[in-house]
Amino acid sequence: MDIRSLRYFVETVRLSSFTQAAESLHLTQSTISKMVRQLEDEVGAQLLVRDGRKLTLTDTGRIVYQHGQEMLANMRQLTLEVRDTQALQRGSLTVGIPPMINVLFTPVLKAFRARHPHISLTLQEDTGQQIERKVAAGELEIGMTVLPADPELDLVAVEVASYPIWALAEPGTFQKNRTTLPFKALADLPLVLLKDDFALTRSLRQHFAQAGFAPTIAAQSGQWDWLVAMASAGLGVALLPEPFIHRLAGEPLETVRIVEPEVAWQVAHVWSGRYLSHAARAWLEVCQDVLGTQFAH
Repeated sequence: MDIRSLRYFVETVRLSSFTQAAESLHLTQSTISKMVRQLEDEVGAQLLVRDGRKLTLTDTGRIVYQHGQEMLANMRQLTLEVRDTQALQRGSLTVGIPPMINVLFTPVLKAFRARHPHISLTLQEDTGQQIERKVAAGELEIGMTVLPADPELDLVAVEVASYPIWALAEPGTFQKNRTTLPFKALADLPLVLLKDDFALTRSLRQHFAQAGFAPTIAAQSGQWDWLVAMASAGLGVALLPEPFIHRLAGEPLETVRIVEPEVAWQVAHVWSGRYLSHAARAWLEVCQDVLGTQFAH
């Protein structure tokens, strides 16, 4: 079975589109279609039912897709381990990192490049939940998220840092001279949150459920600075980790720390547990040295 045609088939099914698969793989649509037909010839059965723009897997197609994903993950693992036999001077590493977390890692990046100047380091930005899925699927070796990670993905998760969550709102929202706010008080306030695909919002929703109330969500955004703008305009109370509160100098806002219980923004590395390359281990060591966190790997 040709591994390229298998890869093209898996990508087509994943995106449910020949056109999008062609764009993702930087190929023509006719090439993708030809390779999928070639795979069907090799298997000796139809894999996809094409009904206009809709693609449906046949019974055989579902089996090939399931095992194809595993085979491609094994191929990526093989490539990774072969590359790992080389010296660190010629290594490469891609780290998945959510946009909110990257503000913490400027000193880590600086130290890593100084210590390992010949390792090609790429940062792939995405939401924490999406990074977890990519790590579980073998598309990323290592990434970062906000705990708790999805337990169904069976990932190794090691905390990097933990910061308390603060509430911020326009002046006059909270009692005068208040510095803390009980978590249950959020039940009576309109909130502006990050979108649901952010791991921070997943964590907050779990805390809401544990506290026994459904929050009133006035708006959601994919940008933390837009949450600040909405809170400043009086649209609702924003919930953000402490490092972002320190970046609000000059903003017309009141800020209080959430307590009873204190809610933490727990930043963590995640990986599959199967294997970590020397480059990934080097990254963890630099994180340990710069951030002072002990990593078990």
